[in-house]
Amino acid sequence: MLPELNEGGIERGVVESNREYSKLGLSSFVISNGGKLEDKIFHDGGRHIRFDVCSKNIFTLIDRVIKLRRILKEIKPDIIHVRSRVPAWLVYLANKSLHIKVVSTVHGFNSIGFYSKIMTKSDAIICVSTSIKEYIQSNYNTNDSIISIIPRGIDTELFNTNNLDHIFLKNFKNQYNLENKFVVSIVGRVTQLKDYETYIKSILEVKKSIPNILGLVVGGIREDKREYLKHLKKLINNLNLDKQIVFTGSQEKVAEVYSLSNVIVSSSKKPESFGRAVAEAISMNTPVVATNHGGVKDIILENENGFFFEVGDYETLSKKIIQAKELKFDGRNYIKKTFSLKKMIDNTMIVYKNME
Repeated sequence: MLPELNEGGIERGVVESNREYSKLGLSSFVISNGGKLEDKIFHDGGRHIRFDVCSKNIFTLIDRVIKLRRILKEIKPDIIHVRSRVPAWLVYLANKSLHIKVVSTVHGFNSIGFYSKIMTKSDAIICVSTSIKEYIQSNYNTNDSIISIIPRGIDTELFNTNNLDHIFLKNFKNQYNLENKFVVSIVGRVTQLKDYETYIKSILEVKKSIPNILGLVVGGIREDKREYLKHLKKLINNLNLDKQIVFTGSQEKVAEVYSLSNVIVSSSKKPESFGRAVAEAISMNTPVVATNHGGVKDIILENENGFFFEVGDYETLSKKIIQAKELKFDGRNYIKKTFSLKKMIDNTMIVYKNME
């Protein structure tokens, strides 16, 4: 259960999990408010039930709890897996008389309080990184025995340099004039938390040493972030970087974007719970420079497949970008051994089976 099925790491993780569960012969139901990834659930062998597990409106809460209880009675799941706070609250209330086993995955550093504590009220808790486990234990004294650390899994067949769409690559390079460019990309939704200002300023610094640099901003822009986008474009204009930074919008072929990039940047102000884009890029043998906090600290091996910098320090970021272009490594095998989709599914199944 998750709020919706649009762009985002949680959504993609659910789509991939549904596909792998279906391959294992399990009956997989996804309950969400729908979205552009909804058809993938059916296509991959699961079943999607559209239901409002997105709204925080307390006036509709009782009605939704009753309806959810009816749905759960009908499908009779052995396990309910909640991935966000609103679904967790709805399940907590609907499940009181049903007593179905519940697993929660804590995907982020949610604000501390009664509302967020619901993610620790499950029979088993999955944390996507060591940082998340430490966070919930320090704030909620959560029993260690019910917590498992299972990082988000990377599909190493999809994020594989041998499985690229070369037609897309050719068209994309032509569209954004990437030939003979040193490409530094940042992948993710355009939001203040990603600190695009630091990334933009680092491009200006790197340009002094690498004049053919081109910055790619790859991610969707919600309507409520349009003003922030205007702010970023004004900053780019003021720094005379109009020819060095381009916005591509959301892209389905992100593996190809990683492959054509010389370096990937993750400049988030807020700690990433895991850092899926970081792991995906490394799987494509592309080095990453990321802020020194959160789940990315579990992924990047400094001086081997990337570097760290402190939040907002664009000068260090620019130096690390220049250093990172020299790194050579076998990222796919590293990710396959430590953060693969198969490993995530196997470990999640162990959690499920231990609850029987």
